[in-house]
Order: sequence, then C-alpha cells, then structure tokens
Amino acid sequence: MGFDKMFAEIGGQPVIRHSIAAFENTRAVNDIIVVARDERLCDVHSLIKDAGFIKVKKVVKGGDTRRDSVACALNHVEDDCSFISVHDGARPWITPGQIERVLNCAASNGAAASAHPLTDTLKRANKDLRVEENVSREGMWGMETPQIFRAEILKQAFAKVLTENLQVSDEVSAVQLLGIPVHLVQNDTMNPKVTFPADLQFPPPTH
Repeated sequence: MGFDKMFAEIGGQPVIRHSIAAFENTRAVNDIIVVARDERLCDVHSLIKDAGFIKVKKVVKGGDTRRDSVACALNHVEDDCSFISVHDGARPWITPGQIERVLNCAASNGAAASAHPLTDTLKRANKDLRVEENVSREGMWGMETPQIFRAEILKQAFAKVLTENLQVSDEVSAVQLLGIPVHLVQNDTMNPKVTFPADLQFPPPTH
C-alpha cells in the first residue's frame, strides 16, 4: 500500500474501526483484544475511546509476524474463554451475521473459518509470469477471517508452532498441524482484505 492501511479511511472512518465495530456489534462476542504495532498503540486507544467501544478489553503490542502477533494476543486471553476468534483488521467488510455463523460452526465442530469458493480460472506461472499449467478449481476455497476455534485447540496449536519454531500463514494452518479438521463456512457477502489503494474505493461497511 505504501501507507498504514489500518488507518486509511473508508466512508470517513479508519479501516480498523470498521473491523472492530463488526465484533462490537456481534452479540456472542464478549471481549475483544486488539493487536497493533508499537507506534500505533496510542492511536488505537484513542480510536477505541472516541468510538465508544466497550468490548475492547485490551490493546497489545504485536510481533514481527502474524504468528507472533496472535501469540501475543493469546497471552492475554482469559482462562474461562471458551472460543477464540482471530480476524484480520484489514477485512473491514466482515458482518456480525457471518461472525455468528462461523462461531456456530466452531461450536459444533471445534474449528471453523470463513471462506469463499474460487470461481476464476486458475493457472500456475513461473517467475517470468509464463503460464506453466492449469490448476483445477474444484474444491478450491479462498480463506478469510474470522477463524474461530475452541480455546484449548488454538492454544495447543500455537504451543506447537512456537515450540518447534514453525511459521504458519494463518490459524487454520496451525490447527491442521494437530490433525484437527477445520470446517469452512461459506461467506456470501464481500469480505476482501484491503491490499491495494483501489480497495479503499469499495462501498463502506455497514455495521
């Protein structure tokens, strides 16, 4: 992006504010922990105060990688927490309804994640961007967040990746290392991760 996308504005509000609002407005969510870069901690505290968010219990400093940032947050989860949801702050279009659906699936199966089926034709290319082969899209899904797990499952998975110093791209990958199946919940609404400046032109979320 070339700038801090979390504080870039969509509809006059920072991206991260929209993301927090979705969880603030989800009835089943009790506590929210926000992970932020060290230099943004004060800004996040101010944003939370100005927005009047009451479910945000802690704002903690993140790590160098997604894995390390999630591990930092897990250290602040209360012992009586039953389910843990991990969400990308850069996905401001998530809805309370989808959060609830993923949580219900996790409650039934232990581990669940929001996702969408891939519909584009897929090609594998080399480093010169020359197409080398076709990739079947049958059974292919694009992973999203939230990714929600029984608390003991996610804690066990992260204990493993930290002890063995394994890098994982998301929490589903960590849980898969335990051999625990993760169920997908199809999201029928837009939930992209803000990646390019043009993404900020999408219609603002409504929470």
